[in-house]
Amino acid sequence: MTNRQIKRFGGLALAALILSAQSASAFISPTSSRTASTTSTTSLHVTGQQASSIGPAALLRDLKQKLPQIEWLAEGEAPASNKIDIPDHVAHVLAQPNAPKRIAENEERTARIRARATQASEDAMALRGMLIGEEDEKAWWRTQRTIPDGGREITKDDPLTVIVAGGGLAGLVVAAACHSKGMKVALFEQASSYAPYGGPIQIQSNALRALQQINPTIFEELVAAGTCTADRVSGLKIGYRKGNKLAGLYDAGDWLVRFDTIGPALEAGLPATVVVDRPVIQQILVKHGFPEGTVRIKSRIQSFEDLGKGKGVCVTLEDGTKAYADVLVGADGIWSQVRKTLHELDDGAGGFAASGAAGGALDDAEARKLARDTVKIAAKADRRFSGFTCYAALAPHRASNIENVSYQILLGEKKYFVSTDGGGERQQWFALIREPAGGVDPEPTPEDPTPKLTRLRKEFACTGSGDDDGNVWDPFALELINASSEDDIKRRDLYDGAPLLTTLDPQRLVSPWAKGPVALCGDAAHPMMPNLGQGGCQATEDGYRLVEELAKAQHTRDVPWLLGGYSRVRVIRTAIIQGFAQLGSDLLVDFDLMMTIPFLGPFFLTMTQLSMPWILRFLYTASF
Repeated sequence: MTNRQIKRFGGLALAALILSAQSASAFISPTSSRTASTTSTTSLHVTGQQASSIGPAALLRDLKQKLPQIEWLAEGEAPASNKIDIPDHVAHVLAQPNAPKRIAENEERTARIRARATQASEDAMALRGMLIGEEDEKAWWRTQRTIPDGGREITKDDPLTVIVAGGGLAGLVVAAACHSKGMKVALFEQASSYAPYGGPIQIQSNALRALQQINPTIFEELVAAGTCTADRVSGLKIGYRKGNKLAGLYDAGDWLVRFDTIGPALEAGLPATVVVDRPVIQQILVKHGFPEGTVRIKSRIQSFEDLGKGKGVCVTLEDGTKAYADVLVGADGIWSQVRKTLHELDDGAGGFAASGAAGGALDDAEARKLARDTVKIAAKADRRFSGFTCYAALAPHRASNIENVSYQILLGEKKYFVSTDGGGERQQWFALIREPAGGVDPEPTPEDPTPKLTRLRKEFACTGSGDDDGNVWDPFALELINASSEDDIKRRDLYDGAPLLTTLDPQRLVSPWAKGPVALCGDAAHPMMPNLGQGGCQATEDGYRLVEELAKAQHTRDVPWLLGGYSRVRVIRTAIIQGFAQLGSDLLVDFDLMMTIPFLGPFFLTMTQLSMPWILRFLYTASF
């Protein structure tokens, strides 16, 4: 077998392993035939569909509850080694000559990073670089060309034309990649204002390499604007005291697994991971990726028509405007309207998405409506509810462990708390809580003006009797929660998609994300849980590979086969990463169970520690 065949065979085997593990994961889709369609109502008067707990975790939890509990086994001191942030194996890697060296937080860097984020947001709101006015009226895509049956030749003077749906990271990367290959590109964003939504983005080593290959200037600007997070430790902690003398004792906040991200990157010759504010990423891509006037807002794609015979595609916007191009790329998020039409899904399968650009316009009232509507959209769109709702914010706070830790997860039963360095003495945090889909928080009242903060302070209580299950959490979670304002905290249910395909349609088996002159990328093709921080990174890889394939076209009749080839190349890798993310999320809330099982607990932790470098080596590849 050749090296390429070996890699492909290995990928297929790993995909099969992950997909088989999915059947034993802690959650399955509410639409699955194995799950009874039950409706539950929470104490917050929320009605929604709860994902079911199945598989080994459920069996172990049931068995543990039936076993006699011996209190003295849980007494005693936890090892001091569990409290060391940077163990020897991580310190050794960070000390390598070519590893990035940590520069302590300082006022100048903090002010610079925060100021640039503010300026980038203002530029986006001011529509700088957007297609407006007279230029919009005479845009190239408004005119339908006369193309003979069979298509036309593609030349330097008459290049391939591409319309991209969606102005988030995926769409911007595709547009930049198209321009770098000499293609003519237009990007349509549905939002009425190009307002950034969400906190900074971790641009990991694999995504940085893709951007470097697309446009070296973009890569250099992002690295210069970002904060390195590969110069410290990452890992998993237990949220509250857990364990016993037979399985190991752990105090609240003790480390379970510690690893570095720079070692696998250096092995692959890749740059170190950086975190960059979302509006800054947008600003850099818009400024250096393509000409002014490429991005058009208030442009939601409603439908499209494949004109056939190499003649391209006709796109219809929500306001009735027609647009014409050789290729349409759907980078319009998990609730993609392009995907709905491409895969002939039912009405209601496409919806408004809190994407990188559009979601910035959401206030709490809109978010409440969206949470309920999304339950209906997901059923039509064949998306999987993860079983988690997520609260998130960017806290303007210098974390107490900032100099040693860049990323950590506090684990607990039914919930976990994720935090990562956001740069500029800010921490981006996520609180994931297992509960039904469609839930909303109470509206503020004089008695409780901050209902989200009230709930989170109870969920991660670090004093007294702790949370509703009696667990007293490590105070780090509340350190960040209390540094955030009610208005800055956003809530959404987490959905993803099934790895590989859930269809027997022969066309989709051959060309999973493409048909004719239309293709999908990013969340429109493979939405995934946020645990690995690879959603945007895989979208970036998609953009690179899609345009590399399109650049081979010498004639418009080549486009369908090349787009099909792109999706065939990408589907296995993204399915494996989707599977890792799904399985990881489902298992994180069962770590507390493992901490009390003799022999199995230590074995599980050891295997997790040993597997992390190999997972990162798979993620951090220079070819995709």
